Amino acid sequence: MSTEETIPKWDAREGIINSPIPADELARLSDDIVAALKTVYDPEIPADIFELGLVYKIDIEDDRLVKIVMTLTAPGCPVAGEMPGWVENAVGAVEGVSGVEVEMTFDPPWTPERMSEEAQVAVGWY
Repeated sequence: MSTEETIPKWDAREGIINSPIPADELARLSDDIVAALKTVYDPEIPADIFELGLVYKIDIEDDRLVKIVMTLTAPGCPVAGEMPGWVENAVGAVEGVSGVEVEMTFDPPWTPERMSEEAQVAVGWY
């Protein structure tokens, strides 16, 4: 990829549509889930996992089960075994969430281009 090309930033909240959950409750759940994800930090990088772009997908099922697909900055990350539990605990504490399933993936691999401007500033890359 040339320096001229940019990878579009992706909002993990995109695609939350057609749900029997009332729209105002779905909006609150979505905002609260993202806020919970922003409390989970990669211990080696001073930014939260949401702003780092580690969260690839968030699905809120009709029964309010939250399914999260995420990655790590590297497959050999020292907290690889602990991070899913941290995410489950944070999102599971959101009012109205019935449960949390976290799926780890490395496809596509994480790259620094996935970071928000906030995360880039936090790590001094902006």
